[in-house]
Amino acid sequence: MSFFIPSSQLPLRIAWQTTSFFQSDPWNNMSQKEDKLVHTFNGIPFTSGSSPELLKSLVTFDAREEDVLLVSYPKSGTHWLAEVIMHLYASKAALTSPIEFGDVSKLDQLNRLSCKRIIPTHLDGNMLPPSFRLQQCKAVYIIRNPKDIAVSMFHYYKANPNLPTVDSWPNFLEMFLTGDVVYGSWFDHVLSWEKLIHDKDTLFLFFEDMKRDLPTVVKKVSTFLGLNTSESRINDICKKSSFSEMKTNTEKENHDPNHTVCALTSNRKLIFRKGAIGDWKNHFTPKQNRMFEETFNKKMAFSEVAKHLVYEYQTMAN
Repeated sequence: MSFFIPSSQLPLRIAWQTTSFFQSDPWNNMSQKEDKLVHTFNGIPFTSGSSPELLKSLVTFDAREEDVLLVSYPKSGTHWLAEVIMHLYASKAALTSPIEFGDVSKLDQLNRLSCKRIIPTHLDGNMLPPSFRLQQCKAVYIIRNPKDIAVSMFHYYKANPNLPTVDSWPNFLEMFLTGDVVYGSWFDHVLSWEKLIHDKDTLFLFFEDMKRDLPTVVKKVSTFLGLNTSESRINDICKKSSFSEMKTNTEKENHDPNHTVCALTSNRKLIFRKGAIGDWKNHFTPKQNRMFEETFNKKMAFSEVAKHLVYEYQTMAN
């Protein structure tokens, strides 16, 4: 396993280099009726941006040994990690949209890419195309504490017209705890990937560690990917990949709507909100926190990952 728990010149800005797979934004053709916004596949809710035909065909996908998977549950810091990885590769790789995002033609488009592919996904580990494991592809799985994810996803649901309407935070929290949200249960998602905790080709990272000590995390990712990155370049990457700079650049730039590593929206302006640790305290009542803890302790009783989750901001020790 690769499990991380931490104690040259770059251009001013590396543009998002995701590869477009659609003639038009797939969300534009989506029905606005609530019952059409989400469908279920293998017991997991997906948005209409992930077609059932594509999801059924994922098992046939041909991975390559040099592919890198960027894995996360939604709202865990996917774009932040993608930014870091693309800076590390310095334009020598293509960052695709999520493998599950689009229609069945997506797989042919991916197969026609001749360069190194960085492939994001929010898929449950049990739905991963088997060729990724057979080819021993490297995978980086970023984890964020689920209380902050629940809050972030609540605001995301409220702002995203491609997701069902939520009427209140208490109701959404119940949906989150029962897995009645897109991509299903956070608990099941983490546990499905935690099966690879001793796999040398899988690196587990924490969003909170990136907030606390980004240079150490970037260095760890660089080493895991077999890249030789100097200290000065790592520091430069950290400056260009800070959450505040990414949010500012997203607000200024006019991005191609297809250039996204999120399978829930093509609007990057919906993706960056606070990126804070501990925002859950502004939403959870004591009763809600107890309810959450009860569910968490039951679901994650034997989880190794759960022991390392951080729910409050912690400064580095001197």
